[in-house]
Amino acid sequence: MCLAIPVKVVELRPEQMALVDVGGVRKEISLALVDDIVVGDYVVLHVGCALQRLDPEEAEETLRVMAEAGMLPEAGS
Repeated sequence: MCLAIPVKVVELRPEQMALVDVGGVRKEISLALVDDIVVGDYVVLHVGCALQRLDPEEAEETLRVMAEAGMLPEAGS
């Protein structure tokens, strides 16, 4: 089974890379497959690559549900 998760872009880096955050965990990922991403955007992350931009409300709801299911830390923890 593969899992793609919403992550928030917190820093743009050279060569189509970005630093993202999910639940306080930060990771450098590739933005090579998506265009026009800015700091604050949410993207779907799969195997180190952003696949698409997400609506912020949809991303936050997905993260909330994942946290409730024990897949991510609860917000604020």
